[in-house]
Amino acid sequence: MAAITKEKYDHYIDSLKFALYCISHPLDGFWDLTHEKRGTYAAANTILIATVLIRILKLRYTSFIFVTVYWEDLNIFLYIASILFPLSLWVVGNWGLTTLFDGKGRLGQVYMATCYALTPYPLLQFPLMIFSNFVTVDEKEFYAMVSAISLVWAALLVIAAMGQIHEYTAGKNLLFTIATLFSMLVMIFILMIFFSMISQGVSYFISLGKELLFRL
Repeated sequence: MAAITKEKYDHYIDSLKFALYCISHPLDGFWDLTHEKRGTYAAANTILIATVLIRILKLRYTSFIFVTVYWEDLNIFLYIASILFPLSLWVVGNWGLTTLFDGKGRLGQVYMATCYALTPYPLLQFPLMIFSNFVTVDEKEFYAMVSAISLVWAALLVIAAMGQIHEYTAGKNLLFTIATLFSMLVMIFILMIFFSMISQGVSYFISLGKELLFRL
């Protein structure tokens, strides 16, 4: 049992380290991630948790020169949802579209590859958060540039990852990246209509109940 546990732990550590290979060799890395089963959901979840954690820590520990936080207006659960909700829409939207057009990636693989592609964000943002407390406002451009690099790097990795796991050409991959972004807007619109209808339905039944109680 101990040997099995150690084997699983070693596999988890190896899959977590493999994220570094993916961000430096995205084409080979994301191909091996799913086709050679070099990635694990445990490592993907770890990277996602690290990304969310860094986002939260940045609110508290980034210098006020670079980040202004209105704590009285901050709802931490909504803040976390603002990270996880777009990610969920991306994963579902990309998988749903590519399934219809010969995409080879499964839903879990889209999720795993997307999480691995987020690796540059915690990797750069954590030292940048500490660094922000030792620089002046004159170095603000450097902070903004490194912060932007972490976002652009992660976004390019997501695009590369989708192309590799779905086995799409560059042009087809770019087309479905745009289509996925559009599908996210469509899903948000449908969800807004759905919750609006639920809200109106609940209000109707509450009014009906009050009316019945009044007549009784």
